[in-house]
Amino acid sequence: MKKTNPTISVIVPVYNKEIYLRACVDSILAQTYRRMDVILVDDASTDGSGAICDEYARTDERVQVIHQENGGPTAACVSGMQAASGDYYMFVDSDDYVDAKMLTEMAARLAGVPREVVCCDHVLEKQRETVEVKNGLEPGIYEGEKLREQIKTRLIGVEHKPIPLSRCMKLCEKSLFADAAAYYDFSLRFGDDTNMMYPVLLGADRVVIMKDAFYYHYRYVEGSLVHRYEERLFEHVERLIEILVRTADEKKAPGGRKAVDREHCYLLLYALKNELRRPGKDYRTRIRDIFCEEKIRMLVQSTPIAVTTRSNQLLYLGVTYPGGVLLRVLRLIMRLYDRR
Repeated sequence: MKKTNPTISVIVPVYNKEIYLRACVDSILAQTYRRMDVILVDDASTDGSGAICDEYARTDERVQVIHQENGGPTAACVSGMQAASGDYYMFVDSDDYVDAKMLTEMAARLAGVPREVVCCDHVLEKQRETVEVKNGLEPGIYEGEKLREQIKTRLIGVEHKPIPLSRCMKLCEKSLFADAAAYYDFSLRFGDDTNMMYPVLLGADRVVIMKDAFYYHYRYVEGSLVHRYEERLFEHVERLIEILVRTADEKKAPGGRKAVDREHCYLLLYALKNELRRPGKDYRTRIRDIFCEEKIRMLVQSTPIAVTTRSNQLLYLGVTYPGGVLLRVLRLIMRLYDRR
């Protein structure tokens, strides 16, 4: 393997994460890898996050701060990339933190070639437990036909993805993002990671899956978008699917439109989960309005998907039969889950 010593830009989109931000930035600045810069993008925070960012820029020359109007996480990431000087990008969310050896270990797996990605594992930091989460593939180097068959054909449209489509937990050669930028939709508030990383990974020529590399610590934060009710989540799902269709078509993705249709069905499980969190008593009316609509019924009936986890099996029943006592049972289960 070719030895490299590239500059890595760590990009942190920041929005109202004052209570977690110092732990996040401290963990990045503590990296044993020295050839790096850190871009903190304050996306119009209304708490003290912006001032904390400025404090780090005054005390550490590796830190650069961008203050911008609120544009969402993808817009913040793009601003960070535009300001970055690195050959490779790493994204860290501002309520998460990382181990000190992360960049050193990930950089050691680089070949120094264009369009490569190195993926580490992560640790899910829940309220009452800590869970190690591995990538869905065996550790190793994936190139050529192996990359196409084992990763690119399964990026979407499967229940258990070979690589999480999170922008985090990955060290990416920067040219991958230039090719992907045409597909970004800054208005998305659900699925923005998929929107960003699906074209990136489709464009990759080399992907490395590390072994037992639990370097990234993802905080399960109550009140974050994936854990609370979002009024327009279903609309964002439908918008994301439109983008995935265009991405798959134009980049000639393996599996193409059929993979997008299956992904659409899996995303409907998230949409149902969200509607079960809807405040008030009209949640069943809202669910029937969505899942009894002809286009959605036709999609679900014509697109079989494999559902193996117990929670998804229950949600799939709700999507398939959106009515009756089942919705009350699912709502109760969701409330118990959220209280954990």
